[in-house]
Amino acid sequence: MALEGAAAAACISAGKISDQVYNYPEGLGEMKGFLEDANYSIGLLDEGATLADVIDNCIYEHTHTGKKAFYVGDLGKLVRNNIQWQNVMAPIKPFYPVKCNSTPGVLEILGTLGVGFACSSKSEMALVQDLGISPENIIYTNPCKQASQLKYAAKAGINIMTCDNDIELKKISRNHPNAKLLLHIATEDITAGEEMNMKFGTTLKNCRHLMECAKELGVQIVGVKFHVSGSCKDLQTYIHAISDARCVFDMAEEFGFKMNMLDIGGGFTGSELQLEEVNHVIRPLLDVYFPKESGVNVIAEPGCYYVSSAFTLAVNVIAKKTVEYDKLLPSGVEQTRNDDEPVFTYYINDGVYGSFASKLSEKLNTIPEVHKKYKEDEPLFASSLWGPSCDELDQIVENCLLPELSVGDWLIFDNMGSGTLGEQSTFNDYQRPLIYYMMSFSDWDEMQDAGIASDTLMKNFFFVPSCIQLSPEERFSTAA
Repeated sequence: MALEGAAAAACISAGKISDQVYNYPEGLGEMKGFLEDANYSIGLLDEGATLADVIDNCIYEHTHTGKKAFYVGDLGKLVRNNIQWQNVMAPIKPFYPVKCNSTPGVLEILGTLGVGFACSSKSEMALVQDLGISPENIIYTNPCKQASQLKYAAKAGINIMTCDNDIELKKISRNHPNAKLLLHIATEDITAGEEMNMKFGTTLKNCRHLMECAKELGVQIVGVKFHVSGSCKDLQTYIHAISDARCVFDMAEEFGFKMNMLDIGGGFTGSELQLEEVNHVIRPLLDVYFPKESGVNVIAEPGCYYVSSAFTLAVNVIAKKTVEYDKLLPSGVEQTRNDDEPVFTYYINDGVYGSFASKLSEKLNTIPEVHKKYKEDEPLFASSLWGPSCDELDQIVENCLLPELSVGDWLIFDNMGSGTLGEQSTFNDYQRPLIYYMMSFSDWDEMQDAGIASDTLMKNFFFVPSCIQLSPEERFSTAA
């Protein structure tokens, strides 16, 4: 079912889907290839179409073809976030952590925008290399690198990597003779709830020992990296970290190392306010400790910042049952409901062994929205949401208030672009949901205004006339 009226997606051309190259509107003419040659496609939407319209359209299709979970990815959000980054954080260059979301649409858009990439594995490096990204725009950030993957990086010419201990340093020297190291220093950003997190990074005192080892082994040290968690509320942590980094740079001069890179890590949530607050804190220090004339390139690793808000997940209720209220409540929470009110447990067709994998290690930061329309005065009931595996760990939402749902109803989760679309799990025959990419004409114009040539890295982008009725496999995208 195509979108109708003002909400209709732009018709780029009519014609046969299977064997015709579309006549693209002005500005898209250089995009070459047949639709069936592409790994995925993008719905190019006019200004009348909204994300909600696209979700409605996809739910209509899936309700009639199998009720599979699916994503809608607004790739224009990546464009807008990049513009915001350039306006607030320039000249700090972003290096996107591929593990946050490694779907091809995301990687190609970011590569086209000139963003660098932070890779933690051979497979991530290969994904980025396939886009034609130069090795100079790739850094290898895994703190615990496999020897075989170090050899792969050496062969690929990916030389910049992080290190925080002498054992890792010796392993690097044996397997990657041209490596250029960023010493990963620890930060004091431990906050409540993080006690169980694994911490990486070395102390200032140990940096001197690492430099002595590097000098003996003939390994180059070219800079410093630190990382401040996005959950850290004390922005003074950045001040301490940048000051420590300056100390390491001064220390490096004693050993004859020519340092030219500072990586301030990730932890950027996607909020413009948070970005401006961080910039307000770090800019004066960077100007003093690492001024432009110093020749030090400052980079960062914004991951969640780019992709979290760009993806929305739609899931379907596959089973339902009533439960005792005291079993639903978290321990220590006082019971306040009427005993006559039903309490519901719903099972949906995605869970912690799929799109909600991050729920195993951190609290879900998005609230489900019921897709079907219901009255404002309709009663709400205590509810919990579970994945399809029937595993006791597969709990997605412990307790929330929802109108009564039926099997077959849809729930919408916003801000699902980070940590949900990385490596695919094989648990319980899990299959990654379909991804429907979209972008507005205005966002495409922003890319054109930035001087981005459409045939450089966008060989797989094909803008589909979504006003033509297509099968689920042929519409906005195929499975990533």
